[in-house]
Amino acid sequence: MSQISPPLSQGVGYGVVIGVGLAFAAGMMVVTNTLKKTVGEDNSKAETFIVANRSVGTGLVASAVVSSWLWSTALLSAVLVAYQYGISGPFWYGAGCSPMIVCFAYLGTVCKRRVPSAHTVLEIIKIRYGTLAHLRFTFLAVVNNLFNTINMILGASSAITYLFLTDYIHTFIILILCCYVTLKALTSPEVGSIGGLYDLVVAAQPNHSVDGNYQGSLLTMTSQQGIFFAIILLVSNFGAVIMDTGYFTKAFAASPEGVVPGYVIGGISYFSIPWALGTVMGMVALGLETTKAFPTYPRMMTSTEVTNGLALPYAAIAVAGKGGAVATLLMTFMAVTSTLSAQVIAVSSIVAFDGYRTYFNKSATNKEVILWSRIGVVLFGLVAAGLTALFHYVGIDMGWTLYMIGVITCPGIFPLILSILWRKQSRLAVIASAYLGLLTGLAVWLGTAHRFYGSVTVSSTGQTLPCMYGTVASAFSPLLYSVIITLFSPEDFNWTSLSKSSLAVSELDGTSEDTVETETGKKPRITETSEDQDDTSEATQKRWSRYALFWAIATFLGHWVLWPLPMYAAKFIFSKGLFIAWIVVAEIWLWVTLLTVGFYPLWNGRHKILLIARSITTGA
Repeated sequence: MSQISPPLSQGVGYGVVIGVGLAFAAGMMVVTNTLKKTVGEDNSKAETFIVANRSVGTGLVASAVVSSWLWSTALLSAVLVAYQYGISGPFWYGAGCSPMIVCFAYLGTVCKRRVPSAHTVLEIIKIRYGTLAHLRFTFLAVVNNLFNTINMILGASSAITYLFLTDYIHTFIILILCCYVTLKALTSPEVGSIGGLYDLVVAAQPNHSVDGNYQGSLLTMTSQQGIFFAIILLVSNFGAVIMDTGYFTKAFAASPEGVVPGYVIGGISYFSIPWALGTVMGMVALGLETTKAFPTYPRMMTSTEVTNGLALPYAAIAVAGKGGAVATLLMTFMAVTSTLSAQVIAVSSIVAFDGYRTYFNKSATNKEVILWSRIGVVLFGLVAAGLTALFHYVGIDMGWTLYMIGVITCPGIFPLILSILWRKQSRLAVIASAYLGLLTGLAVWLGTAHRFYGSVTVSSTGQTLPCMYGTVASAFSPLLYSVIITLFSPEDFNWTSLSKSSLAVSELDGTSEDTVETETGKKPRITETSEDQDDTSEATQKRWSRYALFWAIATFLGHWVLWPLPMYAAKFIFSKGLFIAWIVVAEIWLWVTLLTVGFYPLWNGRHKILLIARSITTGA
């Protein structure tokens, strides 16, 4: 393989990683200090530090949800699957993510109703089933975060290596760059227009006949490999969402009326990012790969380059030169820091609340809880970095982890859901079913790899069919195990015992939460307690739950069933007119996402922004 000269120097890379990183850190410190002085949002309080006083509005919830799900691998892999499977790949990538996000709105409302003062879903497991179940699910949750982080860093490191030799702001910048890159690609001299891109893909078709696609075409939704990937992604993402305590933390942090619309808006908005970016840049990579504009010319990309996610940076450079390289670098860096922060916060909350506060110091103060949260950040960073390096040196790349991750992350899905929704699930069932499911999934995964490919290697275990069968077995066998075990000895759990549990941190360095130290002594603190904030009536909370369930079903049916499956069954190749309409709709959806996730939070929080501005200008 001929070497490709990096378009950017190492100095540019370090400038972004260190310079931009420090600038963001400094900016967030200024914002945090300003919020503390003007509106009293004190991050030395654990309830503010972890769950933002349970008062986050709809706009920021939507932005945070998109941010948590906007992995670097989503940006890179959406282009990868377009290159591998054609036009169906990016659509299935988006469809495999959005229903899970919206579905979580339902679980979030139920959790808030069951235990309004919780910080992590693992606390609910501890209250209902005790220590052994709590420890087992804590392990599964941390493993989920580790594998998600490894997958993310493996993809980003390859892209960033080639290019060099805070939630809301990061997401806003990524969306601006996505809009820029896709529009630049469609209007560049190399492409010319959406119709021009169609012609390029048609011309490239002889070099990219796809097995299992209708007539081998890149321009069809009838793709066997594409739908296999869709199943893997749908099921594994279900595990990634449900087993990620960070999503529950966001739900606990949101105001009661912010959970459902925030997750619904976030989920539906997110769909456009892999769909639009993956379709446009994947088609650009296919169409320009044999032209002088493409970085690998005169050769085509190798399989290693493809599975390492380099189709996106190569395509961006082909249409925008160094500007495309900088845009990809910034997108990847922002995605890594944004989603990695979500993973780190999730694990740090586990360390602080489900580790230190549960087993070592039940009366831990704010200062102690925050200290152990920070210790959790450091520990998780060291472990994740070490495991990522190990995976890299044994030859595991982003493509492998993208396909097999569900085998590891899915076993806890149904036992955890049933812990929240089914009062009869027994303690033995919840403890045993997830680990029996994990063993089942591993056995099916490795067994089918050997059956189809004759050996168990990194290559064979990363193939589509073993990963699909292993993921499905890992996700659904625990449901069967849990139901069977429970039928032998069902429980009759009383949900009201959960709502009576008080998990809020009630001390600030030995000072009562209801008072604050001033120059003249202790005075009453004017804040809302978690109970005050969740005084929504039971009927209202149930109504929000019904709304959430409706939108979860509607999103799944729309994005995964009613729209794509008839197109899969129709067995046709896109005409130029349909291709143009497809791209136009994807681009419009992407720009609406930019407005929704980028600007709506500003409008939604306009009153607080004006209050802060007034406080700064008047000195009040």
